[in-house]
Amino acid sequence: MRVHFDEQLKLLNRELITMGALCEDAISASIRALFENNDESADKASEAEEQIDRKEREIESLCMRLLLQQQPVACDLRIISSALKMISDMERIGDQASDIAEITRVINKSNIKSSTHLHDMSDAAIHMVTESISSFVKKDLDLARDVQKYDDIVDNKFDQVKNELISIISENPESGEVCLDILMIAKYLERIGDHAVNVAEWVEYSITGQHRKRILNEVEK
Repeated sequence: MRVHFDEQLKLLNRELITMGALCEDAISASIRALFENNDESADKASEAEEQIDRKEREIESLCMRLLLQQQPVACDLRIISSALKMISDMERIGDQASDIAEITRVINKSNIKSSTHLHDMSDAAIHMVTESISSFVKKDLDLARDVQKYDDIVDNKFDQVKNELISIISENPESGEVCLDILMIAKYLERIGDHAVNVAEWVEYSITGQHRKRILNEVEK
């Protein structure tokens, strides 16, 4: 029974890696659509999002089978429960990448996006997602914690983009609608960063048995 259970855990690991790679594909495609005015890339982001949704359901089903059909010990339960939390955040990353792709279809002819630090922000968000997945693949606690610290960089980039858009609108009120679309993209990127942090926190929990937010909450109490 244990041999079969270990094989199923290895399958879970492979499936999570596959889902993480799909998230990276979705974000990269949406960003290409944004900066290269490429509708084909926007289509690829939407297709990746659909694959991510299917993969979430498959992994959720696998986790339920492991919980109901086997007798996992404490460390196994940490891995399975972390997986269930991680796929929820990865599914949201896919949704937001698809949302970005949809907005790009509307603003592809606008040059305003190149007048902000949106490209830097997108690079930072992609970095966080890639590193959070890498921390899981490598079981690298230090890398998972680095991702959590990197969130401040994405948040600062969001504030920078927001302030730049405010300046653009004040100088050219007619650009307001496009600027709001770009602000939405920036907000989606910020949320992607937040979800990458969540993934990294669950990686940390799967390794240590401790979740940083829970520890902070206990300290604050």
